[in-house]
Amino acid sequence: MIKVSRSIKELSIKIKEAGSEYFRETGEQITVKKLSELLNVSEENICIAIDAGRTVESINEEVYENGREEKIERVIGRVDEQSKIVDKITINDMVEKLSFREKTIIKLRYFKEKTQTQVAKILGISQVQVSRIEKKILDEMKEKMVG
Repeated sequence: MIKVSRSIKELSIKIKEAGSEYFRETGEQITVKKLSELLNVSEENICIAIDAGRTVESINEEVYENGREEKIERVIGRVDEQSKIVDKITINDMVEKLSFREKTIIKLRYFKEKTQTQVAKILGISQVQVSRIEKKILDEMKEKMVG
C-alpha cells in the first residue's frame, strides 16, 4: 500500500472542486493546463494529484460487463491474446529446430530486418538461394501452424 501525502490529498480535493465548478459554468471538462493556471500548481503536480485521488481497485474484484468477468482476467488477457502468446512460443520452437543456416536466415530476415541481399552476403550465398530457403522454411512453418 502506498501512503499519499496530505498535500497531494488536499490538492486532489481542490482539483475535483475546481473541475466540478468549471463544468457547471462552461459545460466542458477542465484541462490539466487550466487547472494548473487556476490553482497555481505545476501540471505535473496536477497529474500526480489526479492519479492519487483515484479509487484503488482490486484486480480480483468482479466486473459485470458482458457477463461475469474478473479484472485479473482482463489483465492476463483473453483467448486472442493468449493464442498470440502460444503462436509466438510455437514459432520460437520451430525456429530452434531449424538447421544453423535456416535459423540464421530467419533471424536475420525477421528479427534483424535484413534484406535477402544482405543475408546472402553474410552467408556467402546468392540472394536467390536465400529467397528459396526462406520460402521453403516459411511454407513448412505455415503448414505446421495450420495443419
